[in-house]
Amino acid sequence: MAEDPIARFRLDDRVALVTGASSGIGRSMVSALAGAGARVVMTARRVERLEELAGTLPGSVALRCDVTDDSDLEALVTGTMERFGRIDILVNNAGITEVTPAETEPADLFRSVVAVNLTAPFLLTKLVAGPMLEAGRGSIVNIVSVLGLRGVGQIPQAGYAASKGGLVNLTRELAAQWARRGIRVNAIAPAWFPTEMTDEMFADEGARRWIRRRTPMGRPGELDELDGALLFLASDASTYVTGQILAVDGGWTAV
Repeated sequence: MAEDPIARFRLDDRVALVTGASSGIGRSMVSALAGAGARVVMTARRVERLEELAGTLPGSVALRCDVTDDSDLEALVTGTMERFGRIDILVNNAGITEVTPAETEPADLFRSVVAVNLTAPFLLTKLVAGPMLEAGRGSIVNIVSVLGLRGVGQIPQAGYAASKGGLVNLTRELAAQWARRGIRVNAIAPAWFPTEMTDEMFADEGARRWIRRRTPMGRPGELDELDGALLFLASDASTYVTGQILAVDGGWTAV
């Protein structure tokens, strides 16, 4: 009898590390990974939110981490290895932005956005790659954005677009470097989803109309609509997939 194809999406006994897990996309992804059987290490600066979520997911752990602090990143990986002895999946989700025209975007803001959205994922991935390379396997999923695939202009955020565009090609480069050593590196590019980061946008009827008008499917996404892409890339369902950017965008990048 053929193997159940759905079994390839299971993550039983695997250890997943998720950044930016205290709200929005990160919190939703923690629940999806745990639901597929993974033991999840969730991290963010707001540890009280993490502990509340961890209490509902057996086998999961909440650890505080500021991704812009190198020592925090090192402690996060060390703590995960000490507790579980392995890291099978890394989801680089933590991100920040601030909508402002490029001509008035302060240099410090641009630098801070790049530090969180691009530099931190590289440094954490580099740390996690050690045990993954030793094990000869691992899946890294970077959360990018459709703004890293094309310009929008009407929602001006140059630092965010630059950082996400950089993370798109970092995904491809790391995938190429590690493809023969067992680590797969892919990315998910969401379009418009209701999160803390987009609260202001979703509160504005004009902005909601703009999303509906510009999106071929005529609506924003729901957070659980990212689950399938995440489980596909994190699991053995995608063992021959690396260096790919999977847009979950209602058709936004198709037109």
